[in-house]
Amino acid sequence: MQKYLEILKQYWGYDRFRPLQGDIIQSIASGKDTLGLMPTGGGKSLCYQVPALMLPGVTIVVSPLIALMKDQVDALKNNGVAAEFLNSSQSAAQQQQVLTDLREGRLRLCYVAPERISAENAIKNLLDDTKVSLFAIDEAHCVSQWGHDFRKEYGQLNVLRKACPRVPIIALTATATPQVKL
Repeated sequence: MQKYLEILKQYWGYDRFRPLQGDIIQSIASGKDTLGLMPTGGGKSLCYQVPALMLPGVTIVVSPLIALMKDQVDALKNNGVAAEFLNSSQSAAQQQQVLTDLREGRLRLCYVAPERISAENAIKNLLDDTKVSLFAIDEAHCVSQWGHDFRKEYGQLNVLRKACPRVPIIALTATATPQVKL
C-alpha cells in the first residue's frame, strides 16, 4: 500500500486516502473485481486513477458524460498523467490519434463512452493490440433500469469481461440499489 500512497502524494499531493479508498485500491491491486460505493465527493475517481499509475498497461474508464470525461482528463494532464478521452466531441483525426496513442502504450488512462464499448465491433477496434490492466465503470448506477439515469449501453458492458476475462473491473457509484450491486 505504501507505493500507492507515494503515487497519491506525487500526483495529487495527499498524504493519506479518504475512508474506503485504501480498501478499494487494495482490492484492485489484488486483481479482484470491485464495487466502490462512496458518497458524491468521496474520491471515487482516485480509486482507479491511483492504481492506473501502478499497473503495467492502460486503464479504460467508461464514463457517461462528455463533460465529466473532459474534466477528469484535464485534471489528470495538469497533474502530469498521460490521459485522453475518446468520444463524439472529437474529429475523426483526433479520435484516430487517441487510438494510436492507446495502442502504442502512451496512455495510462483512456475515458470512453459506454456506446463506444457496446457498438458493433467497437471493443475489437478499441482494444485491438492494447494492453489493458483495468476497466473502470464510472457512474455504475446507470445499469439500473429503474432509475432515470438508465443507459442501455451500460447493460451491454459484459462484453468487457468476454473480451478480457482476466482484466479486473471496478464499478463506482454514489447510489446503488441491491439490484445494481449484483
